[in-house]
Amino acid sequence: MIYIGSDHGGFRLKEKIKEYLSKKKIAFVDLGNEILDPKDDYQTYAFRVAEAVAKEETRAKKWERRSKGILLCRSSAGVVIAANKVKGIRAAAAVDVKAAKHARQHSDANIIAIAGDWTTHARALNIVSAFLNTDYGKEERHERRIMGIVRYEKQH
Repeated sequence: MIYIGSDHGGFRLKEKIKEYLSKKKIAFVDLGNEILDPKDDYQTYAFRVAEAVAKEETRAKKWERRSKGILLCRSSAGVVIAANKVKGIRAAAAVDVKAAKHARQHSDANIIAIAGDWTTHARALNIVSAFLNTDYGKEERHERRIMGIVRYEKQH
């Protein structure tokens, strides 16, 4: 399942991504905001998406079968900071396809964040496609680093 969420800063772009996912027949759940509300706060939606992804997170499953998240806000920084507070989440901002692929291949990112202020619709759709279709590289150094994060999360 793909969970998607945004505050007002990414709302319009989120709606375009939802159209794309629907056309591709990719299942998703919109965790808000449901309306364009200039007074909403990004962390509300970041926590909703991160908690949903974390609840179903299991690295043992193939990427295609794992839960994933897409978050949007004005810069993508706020939602990344908030989402990464949730245990089991590896959220990364992606400004382009290369960054999205790198986040998957090197960090096994399970949430991608996109900046609503400076990402075109076309670029956002390419970022989403790259994120959804890129496997984790499973190189020893990457796995060692991720397992270091997992151990830290378990201790704290």
